[in-house]
Amino acid sequence: MTVHEDMTDDYLLELENVSYSYRTRRAVNEVSLGIRRGEAFGLLGPNGAGKTTLISCIAGLLQNWSGSMEFDGQPFTPAHKASDRYQIGFVPQELAIYPNLSAEENLLFFGRLVGLRGEKLRKSVADNLDLAGLTERRHDLVRTYSGGMQRRLNLTSGLLHSPSLLLLDEPTVGVDPQSRNHIFECLRHMRDAGHTLIYTTHYMEEVQRLCDRIAIMHQGQIVALGAHSELAISIGNPQANLEEVFLHLTGRSLRDE
Repeated sequence: MTVHEDMTDDYLLELENVSYSYRTRRAVNEVSLGIRRGEAFGLLGPNGAGKTTLISCIAGLLQNWSGSMEFDGQPFTPAHKASDRYQIGFVPQELAIYPNLSAEENLLFFGRLVGLRGEKLRKSVADNLDLAGLTERRHDLVRTYSGGMQRRLNLTSGLLHSPSLLLLDEPTVGVDPQSRNHIFECLRHMRDAGHTLIYTTHYMEEVQRLCDRIAIMHQGQIVALGAHSELAISIGNPQANLEEVFLHLTGRSLRDE
């Protein structure tokens, strides 16, 4: 089963029949989806469902996809032009920071990559160090940081240019509860400031707390889409929690993967 949306809302990002294959295996299969301006959108699915592949297509990391995308009403091609890429922030699951640089040096480097210069760059770096709770350790090498501190820095490296759309691939995986909560509060701050988020995670309670709508991917397709309450009603159990909805639709648990 594939879910299609009625594309009549005010969408920042629209996907129509987007597909991507790794040689003979189709990882994303004709996904049609609209992401509304200012919403936090959760993307759930077991490992191998296509979540990371789909986000990588949107971020421009994978370019040989088929179908069509529009960003802010304009066609979005596989080779996104720089001005489009600067409106998107991407926080990958794997750490994408340099361990032999300080936090400040990392953010200065990534800020320049997205076109920031001068006072705007310096202010953004200072603000994001504060957001990550790393101001006092800003001159220390990242390799001396705890895993949670590195995750927080990894997150803020995608926020420097205040992107219209922020793509987050399991940003809280493998961190202690305190750092996980700090990261989550950063994301709530972004959402409340009007940024649009696409968020993948294995922590369903985070999706329930943060996300306005949720899509469940299975075998490369969107098999369910809506608010948590709507998804629960769709399986005939209005009181179902998100994990019960997920198990009903996919027959498997995220934590079993």
